[in-house]
Amino acid sequence: MSDSAQTLSALRGRLAEGMAGGCESGHGFFVSGHGPLDACLKGGFQRGQLHEVFAGDAEDNGSASGFAAMLGLCAMQPGKSMLWLRTLAAVRRGGRFNPAGFAELGGDPSTLLMAIAQDETALLRCAADALRCDGFGVVVIECRGSPAILDLTASRRLTLAADHSGVTAVMLRLDAREQPSTASTRWLVRSAPASPLEAGAPGYPTLDLTLLRQRAGPAGREWKVEWDRDAKSFRPPSQVRHGIERSRRTAPLPGAVVPVPAIGQAMARARARLIA
Repeated sequence: MSDSAQTLSALRGRLAEGMAGGCESGHGFFVSGHGPLDACLKGGFQRGQLHEVFAGDAEDNGSASGFAAMLGLCAMQPGKSMLWLRTLAAVRRGGRFNPAGFAELGGDPSTLLMAIAQDETALLRCAADALRCDGFGVVVIECRGSPAILDLTASRRLTLAADHSGVTAVMLRLDAREQPSTASTRWLVRSAPASPLEAGAPGYPTLDLTLLRQRAGPAGREWKVEWDRDAKSFRPPSQVRHGIERSRRTAPLPGAVVPVPAIGQAMARARARLIA
């Protein structure tokens, strides 16, 4: 057998193994914290891969952006930074990034780097370069609309760069339609009403998630999730409601009580005031 035939046979074998094994990344997984969701993904989100996030409609752009930030926080590793890439058009349409809001989600603004590209061409070029730098743990690529340059070739380039370094790529698609890509997972995000806490306090950030695509795996599943800023993970909303019901049944003192915020939340508020 010639060398070229042997090479072709080896490539076919690797492709078959990848399809049988779900095309798993060699960089491991990070979990969302939501058990059924992680189980559907066969253990969690693959590191060193591309994950796409779409907003349900224009009113859900904020929720989709929040989910991208939350996913990035789940994927973060000690000593690494998060890079958020945007275009000038995205800044004009969506406004400036709020570091205090990032802190309220449980993130440390000092670990977040922002970069603004002139247009989508520069955005994708910067994203490919950034994904080759293992100093980043996560690169969020915010892209509005459906530019022709964001084709299957561009998506494959981002996936190869992420797989080479182990950096996780989150492609945030706002006001966009689905396009062919090499993404490991694709998500549709919609805002959802939060479960109220004791004394009518605002509930935790709540989202409706739909898994539109999973490479070599089932899709079409839906979950309602809450974000736990202190644990930097998602959870089913029922855990919070059940906890409140149990606390009400076992409350040692009658009457209304002013709730005491968690230490992490208090620290986040203090940090937000300093940033402001």
